[in-house]
Amino acid sequence: MSRPLKSAKSFTMKHAHVVIPDLFLLQTIAKEVCADFHLPVLEKFLARSSVQQLHAHSLEAWLCETFAVPEMAIAPVTLMADGLLADEAYWMRADPVHMRLDNARMILQTNVTLNIEEAQHLCESLNQYFSGSGMRFVAPHPQRWYVRLEEDPQLTTRSIYQVEGRDSRLYIPKGNAALKWHGVMNEIQMLLYGHPIGQACEARGGLPVNSIWLWGGGRAVPLTQPFTQIVSDSELAKAFAHVSKITHSLLLEDTVMGENTLYIWEGASVALRRGDLYAWRQSVQRCEHVILAPLLKALSAGLLNKITIDILQEDNSSRMELNRAMLWKFWKRPRSLANYALV
Repeated sequence: MSRPLKSAKSFTMKHAHVVIPDLFLLQTIAKEVCADFHLPVLEKFLARSSVQQLHAHSLEAWLCETFAVPEMAIAPVTLMADGLLADEAYWMRADPVHMRLDNARMILQTNVTLNIEEAQHLCESLNQYFSGSGMRFVAPHPQRWYVRLEEDPQLTTRSIYQVEGRDSRLYIPKGNAALKWHGVMNEIQMLLYGHPIGQACEARGGLPVNSIWLWGGGRAVPLTQPFTQIVSDSELAKAFAHVSKITHSLLLEDTVMGENTLYIWEGASVALRRGDLYAWRQSVQRCEHVILAPLLKALSAGLLNKITIDILQEDNSSRMELNRAMLWKFWKRPRSLANYALV
């Protein structure tokens, strides 16, 4: 349960901004998954807020737009958060993945089993193979790899979060040099296939790395500081907070609220990407207790002027805003979360 709110004297926040990716389910599963799902606070938010459409349809797009990062250049941001210098080079994420053939689909999985020494050894193998090609691979984190390029590859890529659990062949990089890079990725797959490190991963019951996913390319730019504090369960949000020098803390049961704070709840989205609908339910329930209930209490007490909730969906994102006067719209009766299902 969330802790009691601080006193009015110490609680100075006037506006809270919450971001929740993948809160609404598809119509085909919403009724069953949301059966007997009681969310009185969230349902009140949804019923009484004003609504407008959003352009950003993913957390990475929302963060780039909010922090003034052009062209979805995630790689330099997370690279710097991982402790490396981005300098003036062009960087792409080159994350280790496992590709699983499922009938005619090639499903991308991110839950590969690696430690940092194994990740760095695999990158050394890639650097030896591609020596003299203008590419250099680095692995400051077991699940976050990068490739440094001398020139912009002129590619349009898709975020790994969009592709996870899906047929990767529908999301392959596009652009003038796409064929070249498809060839590079094929060579990498052949290099990784049967690699001793992959065999060691399999021996301990894990998924071996048999490919990489290229995405988020760009050059480093200064980030804006639109908030004074970020509270989240998101590694990506933590990276943006670090690089923009904004205080970051994890979402816990005793989350501390403050002025001009951004709250990001990614747990439901992670669960949905991995097909775990029970975990999705648990995450939404916890979001209600940890964030929404304390914020609604603060709004009712006059400690907040307004709450903004951005609900990010792949095709239809929305911004909902609630002020204290709207709480009195009793004729707007709350409805179950299943009623907001996507067609």
